[in-house]
Parts: sequence; C-alpha cells; structure tokens
Amino acid sequence: MTTLPPLPHPDGPGPAQAHQARHLLGVPGDVLVDELETLALSRFAGARWDVAPVGAEPLVPPARTASPGQPGVLRTSRHSTLTGPYSPAGAGLPPGTALVLDVVCPRERGEAPYPGGGDRDGVGRAFPAGLPVREEERVVTWLVAAARRLGGSVRTDVGHPASPGVVLTPDPGAAVDMSLYSDVWLEPTAALALVARQHPRTTLATEGASYGGPPKGIAELPLYPGEKMDPELRRSIHAAADGVDIRALTTGSVLDGYGLLVDLGLDGLVAVEVGGEDQLPLLLRGLPWAADGAVSYRVRWEPRDLLESQEEQPSMEHRVARKRAAGVVAQVVGTLHDAVGGEIADEAEFLVDREDL
Repeated sequence: MTTLPPLPHPDGPGPAQAHQARHLLGVPGDVLVDELETLALSRFAGARWDVAPVGAEPLVPPARTASPGQPGVLRTSRHSTLTGPYSPAGAGLPPGTALVLDVVCPRERGEAPYPGGGDRDGVGRAFPAGLPVREEERVVTWLVAAARRLGGSVRTDVGHPASPGVVLTPDPGAAVDMSLYSDVWLEPTAALALVARQHPRTTLATEGASYGGPPKGIAELPLYPGEKMDPELRRSIHAAADGVDIRALTTGSVLDGYGLLVDLGLDGLVAVEVGGEDQLPLLLRGLPWAADGAVSYRVRWEPRDLLESQEEQPSMEHRVARKRAAGVVAQVVGTLHDAVGGEIADEAEFLVDREDL
C-alpha cells in the first residue's frame, strides 16, 4: 500500500484562511478515492479533480495527476476543496479511520439551532453558535451523507479557536428511505400485486369518498342575505354547474400518481409514492431515458414516533423497528426494480446497486 502523506497541522488552521472553515472527512481503508469523486458528482455538478491522486481513475478528466507522495485535490465548487488522502495520524478521528480528506470551504454561519428541534446527525451539536448556511451548509450536509455512506466520520471546525470541534459519526442505519427511478409506469393494481405477494398487509392509498352531489335545495337559496338574483337564473346557473360536475365525474381521467401502504404493525408503515419526477439525481440527468424526467417510486418509512426518529441517540426499541422497516424498504425497492428496471438512490441521492440492497 502507498504511504500516505501526513495531515498538515492536524489541530491548527492548516490551509484554511480567516474567512474559511476547515473540516476533516475520515473513511475506512476499503474506500477508494474514486468513490469520493462519484459521491461528489452526485451532489455537485461541477465536481472534478484539480489534482488526481496517484492510482485514481477519475470519471472527469483531471487538470493533472499528483506526483508520488502528493495529495489529490477534489474541487466541489469554486470555493470548496477536499485535499488528500492523508494519513489519519493526529486527525482526532475514531479508530478504524485509514484515509483523511482535508476540507476547506467558506465559513458561513446562520442562526443557532432551534432548542428542542431534531438533530439526527448531530449537526446542531457540532455548530451550537450558528448552523452552516449557503455553501458551507451544502458542504457539511454532503460530508455527513458521505460519511454515512462510507462508514466514516467528520470532524468539524478544525483549528478554529471559537469552535469546540466535534466528531460526527453518522449512523448508517438511520438512512432508511430509498427511491427508484425508471421509464416504466406500473399501474396501481400491478404494483399492489407485486408488493402484496411479499407483504399481504399492503393496500392502495388512492381510494377516496364518493361524491354525493350538491346539497338538496341549494339552487333555491340566496348566495348571501339580501341577494336579489332571479330564481330562474339561479336555477340555470346551478344546473350548468351540475353539468360540469357530472361530465368531470363520468369522463376518464389520467392517473398521474398513487400510493401504497404496507402496514408494519408496531413498526409503523412503509409508504410507496409513485408519480412523475422532473428533478432527478444529478448522475441520472444525462441518461437518454431520463432526459424528459422519469417515474419515481419513493419508498419511505413512517415510524410510530416521528420525533424519536430525528434523535441522534434513539431508543433500542426504535432502532430495532427501524432495522426491520429498512429490510422491508429494501425488499420493496428490489421487487419494483425487478419489474421496471431503472436506478436506485438512497435518501442522499447517492446511487445504490440492486445487488447491495
């Protein structure tokens, strides 16, 4: 294995200037730097290697390749870069960290976290004086999502004297929801049949209450007290409106969305929401079949306690229910994928292979 260069000034400002923030992303040794580029391209349209690390196989041609012992530079925007990989020595990240990326972005802070609000990933705990906004918010959100996906950690505000500097290790199990994007539309009854084969407590969520028509005698009542409309004119207006209603109710309509509900009992519900989608994950927007949008099959878990689902340290009971629900979500997504093909994305819009469900 190639010897990694040491992280510059692990507890100092390092490459960050006064108007910039410095964060660290640490990942295990089985992570390839090419994976970081893929995850960056999933969130930042202009992501590219300014300097590609030795041994990398970039998706986007780099400006140049690093010399031996020199770190790469992955740019996510004009103002933000990830430099590395570096050795984890002195980085202050958890055991198991093998590669470190030094992240520099604009330091942009807003208001303090709302007291009592959900903080599933600990971002509010890491930035108690003011949450990141604008560019820094996008970078920090991506760092947390990437750490969750890769089994890594983030250390925030390295070397800043006014910040406590917190290590965040996102729980991979907290990300349950997934979406499937395809150019194939499944009719509601077909989708119901597919999912119900494995989960009999599945129902369609499209049924509504029957329309019984307008209240009797409404055509004889004034619109407001003192209204002087001619009774015959009032009756003719109501008759015309009734005709519009009847035509709408008796004319076939194009269904552009529907839902399924899988009842998990004490574990809550799994909802499947099907409809058209124009805003696709970045990596799908250049595909020919997705050029004009796609059909989305969003599969999400609705726990019994929504507040607890946003806690950084939920109860064991919640985590057990979440794990069972995650298995159902993966099974439903896999079943639908087998029927309609397409691409699967997790809740961070990172693509997922069917075999990894």
